[in-house]
Amino acid sequence: EAILSCKHKFSKETSLRIEWKKIQPQGVSFVYYNGEFTGDLRGRAEMLNTGIRIRNVTRKDSGTYRCEISAKSEEGQHLGEATLTLTVLVAPTTPVCEVPSSAMTGTVVELSCKETEGSPPSEYQWYKNGVALLEKTGASSARAANVTYTMNKKSGTLLFNTVTKNDTGEYFCEASNGIGLSQKCSVKRMQVDDLNVNGIIIAVVFVALVMALCGLGVFYAQKKGYFTS
Repeated sequence: EAILSCKHKFSKETSLRIEWKKIQPQGVSFVYYNGEFTGDLRGRAEMLNTGIRIRNVTRKDSGTYRCEISAKSEEGQHLGEATLTLTVLVAPTTPVCEVPSSAMTGTVVELSCKETEGSPPSEYQWYKNGVALLEKTGASSARAANVTYTMNKKSGTLLFNTVTKNDTGEYFCEASNGIGLSQKCSVKRMQVDDLNVNGIIIAVVFVALVMALCGLGVFYAQKKGYFTS
């Protein structure tokens, strides 16, 4: 549960009007209005004097709340408000990893890793053959290791600008945000091979031969008069 506290210094005899609102990018919405809760909090929240107790909090309850109090007295109407932020911490779920099964040397290859439930947002660490990859290619240790990639821990991407055969291996990603246990995706293998030039030449020659034979067949059929009506 979570308790949103809103205290005031009005006397107990003062007639109070209490409203709670949630401030969101799409606008301000009522949470507590005219003596009852609205929306998602209906049935799982209660008033504690002028504060709120929320049971079974979820990630959707995170946000900025505003308590507004108006009081009538002999001197007139008094208004006051307080704003507070509720952050609901959520452990990451198993991330979804996209790893190509094969790639050609010299091409651009991007691996991605993402999970959307963690709060605060998760950071990501890629592993190759069980060993954590370096984050920055500008470091001397990265240059010494002939690093050919750029890893972004915020977005979860692992980018190879020019993939090489040495990048062949088994990859997985780990998501963590400091809440609960980190989560890993399943291991996936990426095989990097050189472009098979000989195979391409053979394929081109084969196709050319087939087209030539088809042309000869058509010529022969025309000569024998098979296409005449």
